[in-house]
Amino acid sequence: MRILYFSRNYTPHDFRFLNSLSKTEHKIFYLKLEANQRQVEDRPVPENVQQIPWAGGQRDFRWSDLPRFVLDFRRIVNRVKPDIIHAGPIQTCAFISVLSGFRPILTKSWGYDLVKDADSSKWMQWVTRYTLKRSAFFTSDANVTRDKAVSFGMNPENVVIFPWGVNIERFAPRKKVSSQKSKVKGRKSMTLFCSRTWEEIYGVDVLAKAFVKVAGVNPDVNLILLGGGSKGTKIRRILMNGGVMDRVHFGGQVGQRELPRWYHMADVYISPSHVDGSSVSLLEALACGMPSIVSDIAGNKEWIEEGVNGWTFRDGDADDLAEKILYAIKNRSLFKKISTSARMTAEERADWKKNFDKLLDAYNTVITRER
Repeated sequence: MRILYFSRNYTPHDFRFLNSLSKTEHKIFYLKLEANQRQVEDRPVPENVQQIPWAGGQRDFRWSDLPRFVLDFRRIVNRVKPDIIHAGPIQTCAFISVLSGFRPILTKSWGYDLVKDADSSKWMQWVTRYTLKRSAFFTSDANVTRDKAVSFGMNPENVVIFPWGVNIERFAPRKKVSSQKSKVKGRKSMTLFCSRTWEEIYGVDVLAKAFVKVAGVNPDVNLILLGGGSKGTKIRRILMNGGVMDRVHFGGQVGQRELPRWYHMADVYISPSHVDGSSVSLLEALACGMPSIVSDIAGNKEWIEEGVNGWTFRDGDADDLAEKILYAIKNRSLFKKISTSARMTAEERADWKKNFDKLLDAYNTVITRER
């Protein structure tokens, strides 16, 4: 089988798909729509994957590029002669694929393209509906995006849902060195951890506000923030005005090779995201056996069972998040049980090696039906 994998960028998620595909008997071609973004992927494109230069991949996508990209995409298709195109997000890569006239196309949702972008304008609604109705198959990582796709006209019989998952060998629990003792006798410090990008949809500013409140009550709480983004100035201002900058460690951009050890440095993982399917960073935290506190959006609630493997808070509510953090601190005795449950959740549902087979089955279903 000749597979053309067309994605917006080259992220850890793309590496995961391409790396697994490269180990199959299939011939894999890779096309990138935009230049590198802030999300770090320090591993090269896997061997046995042919990355194809084309008109795209030089800068951020602009709608004025669409006619030129569609024409050049047709050239690539005529050259590669794929049996199937695997493309997403919906309104960019999958839309370009559909406009090229090639069939069959397996459209992959990235979560935000349906939960956020699809309803951002009438134009995006039309693009989403047009693309999905012309897709032979649809895949995503959460039921919330599956339901949204069906509402836009995707045939529910041509849908497969599987969490993209993580490498549960790399992301695994680690026996922590005895907790740091605080300056107050008899108390131990607590370290919170967040790896979400500093953009509006990920709500890191909500976490910053909550941390200021928690730090005002408990002198033994610290925070690790990774990454960066356009909301960096706002987030730092919140922390600075709250007088807690000395209790926050900014880890910057961290490559995938180093990421597991950052999870191991902390006690509790926090995701304040406003938009998500099955968050891979949450799955990484679960695989590491970390208790998690996450916003109560639909994608997160598919993974976190209140008080079993973590807790949820009202999306966008910094006060409620602060209360949940303080609750977790007061109930550290539950962490061992919650950690075990978190790891079990990852092993049962978030093992990429197991989940990847569902994608191969989808390819075979589409190709068999087309033939």
